[in-house]
Amino acid sequence: MHRSASRLTRVLACAAVVPVVLAAAGCSSDSGKSSGTESGKKSTASSSAKPSSKASAALEKVAFAKLPDPCKAIASKTIDSVVPEAKEKNGTAAKSNDLANRASCSWNGLQTDGVKGSQYRWLSVSLVRYDSHASLGSGDKRAEEQYNKQIELAKTVEGAHDVKVEQAGGIGDQGSSVAYGVKKDVDFSNTTVVVRTHNVVVTLDYNGAAYEGAGAPDQAKLLQDAIASARDAVNAVDAANKGDAAPEQGPSGSASPSGSATPSGSASPQQ
Repeated sequence: MHRSASRLTRVLACAAVVPVVLAAAGCSSDSGKSSGTESGKKSTASSSAKPSSKASAALEKVAFAKLPDPCKAIASKTIDSVVPEAKEKNGTAAKSNDLANRASCSWNGLQTDGVKGSQYRWLSVSLVRYDSHASLGSGDKRAEEQYNKQIELAKTVEGAHDVKVEQAGGIGDQGSSVAYGVKKDVDFSNTTVVVRTHNVVVTLDYNGAAYEGAGAPDQAKLLQDAIASARDAVNAVDAANKGDAAPEQGPSGSASPSGSATPSGSASPQQ
């Protein structure tokens, strides 16, 4: 009897141990499964957070792909009016290794009126075109930066006095005029008109002086003629990119608008 009781005690003890072992095994198994799931989730989240690839942003297409002939950018009727007795009616083009993006032309003339003296005029037009660039920005943005630089250059011409800056509305997307005087052998009246039309910047310099007792140039008339000439150039840029001929338009023309050269300051009759 004693022996049976001892045996029963041992059996019950073993039976009590089994659930503990199984419970321990069960806890261990659940723990491993949970850990693996958490790890999997983290791995998935980590991989999904990584960008697959960055698509390169497309460059903004520019409005103007080329420039007109700078010496034909100002209509011949305008040249006859603003530069009387021009030495070279067809203008003198500046040398350039990149005519698709940078070009300029100038005219000068001395009109003599006997004992009433002489009037000298000098006109220059510069055209600079900008393409869109991945690191430099769109063509329009780059042109706007150049537009602002040209205005600052015109305002700080050496020897300039009585500088006056005004908006030149109705031409291109942005337009400004800078009028000033420069004292050389005589007093020169100068006007610089800077215009941005999309991705092209037009800088037009126009100055005049009186000799041998002639009356000083009318600054208001110089400004009017300079703006008319700049309008011709803007229209020529538009026409060149449409395959049309540049418009023949006089200084008072009112063709609707299409949407780098350092200012010269003053020039002399010998130029």
